[in-house]
Amino acid sequence: MQKVRKAVIPAAGLGTRFLPATKAMAKEMLPIVDKPTIQFIVEEAIASGIEDILIVTGKSKRPIEDHFDSHLELEAHLEAKGRQDLLDEIKDTVGLNLFFKRQSYPKGLGDAVLQAKAFVGNEPFVVMLGDDLMVDDVPLTKQLIETYEETHASNIAVMPVPEDETDKYGVIDPEAKYAEGIYNVRQFVEKPKPEDAPSNLAIIGRYLLTPEIFDLLETQEKGAGNEIQLTDAIDRLNKTQRVFAKEFNGKRYDVGNKLGYMETVIEYGLQHPDIKDDLSTYLKQLDNELN
Repeated sequence: MQKVRKAVIPAAGLGTRFLPATKAMAKEMLPIVDKPTIQFIVEEAIASGIEDILIVTGKSKRPIEDHFDSHLELEAHLEAKGRQDLLDEIKDTVGLNLFFKRQSYPKGLGDAVLQAKAFVGNEPFVVMLGDDLMVDDVPLTKQLIETYEETHASNIAVMPVPEDETDKYGVIDPEAKYAEGIYNVRQFVEKPKPEDAPSNLAIIGRYLLTPEIFDLLETQEKGAGNEIQLTDAIDRLNKTQRVFAKEFNGKRYDVGNKLGYMETVIEYGLQHPDIKDDLSTYLKQLDNELN
């Protein structure tokens, strides 16, 4: 069994839900207090034992590359000011095995993952979407790797969502439990209407896939939204080799929409050592004013 060493982070989306802020800035660079969203994803990958990471970008995404590069003038300035704490923080993002490739046209998530074919080669790999931040004692990506080591098969992270929101997600049709928290899957369905959804177990942005997915993506027809959907290719993969669903029991922060993003910033702010006390006081005062 091959070790899971590589991760693919699709970051080529236009970020239309956050316009006008994302007109000239990558949505993946929107900060959660003082750290870009995509840095949380990279840190999860590293904490899970991933060695090489490919970030699939698009136009206006150059700041992502710059963020993970050295900044000699800034480093010299911080050193001269004696700000070793900040110097250490920015150096933590430099020297990682990061690679970048552009998706020339926005054809959907499936096409973005297909850009990683040469990078992945004939190895299992993980796909990590930046719209979801996951918190648990064991990183979710690590949980998927451990499930792969047990099943020797692709597996997708899922968790329950409100039944009236299934049309926002890929949803699984669970067949039976393979083990506690791991499902055999009869079918993967992209964005079903609530009345048509086979369950409320939704795919939440972490995938561990075998390389056979690439042959399917190359021939995948357009699906929901007139785009090449990764979920559709996974459903086809499931017909030739098992694809399991791994239920996630940790905390999921949805930063892909305005309200979810604001909730995430507030909750992370309440844990941030520099502002948590003042923010807590402010929120209590605000609560009194609203009531």
